[in-house]
Amino acid sequence: MPRAVPQTTSIVLEPHQIILRPLVTEKGVHRSSRNNAYAFEVHRLATKADVRRAVEELFNVRVLRVHTQNRKGKPRQTKQQFSRTAAWKKAIVTLDEQHRIDFF
Repeated sequence: MPRAVPQTTSIVLEPHQIILRPLVTEKGVHRSSRNNAYAFEVHRLATKADVRRAVEELFNVRVLRVHTQNRKGKPRQTKQQFSRTAAWKKAIVTLDEQHRIDFF
């Protein structure tokens, strides 16, 4: 009996739809100055190849590697109501030594 193969959704996202916002944190600034690595919040369905293509097109830089993380939402409580923050995807993009991204 053959196993069912899951269907992959091939949604084509534009670069401005993939990169949602840069993550400017203390750790991120340290990473960018020491390791030339930048963190972004990206679309949940974006792959590493999509993130690489989007960063190279939007910022005109050369990307060496991309690491991604799926971040879980945290539980929150307000008075008697319990809820969760939204889950999101984070990408850490390492650039070539000759390239930089200036957010400020």
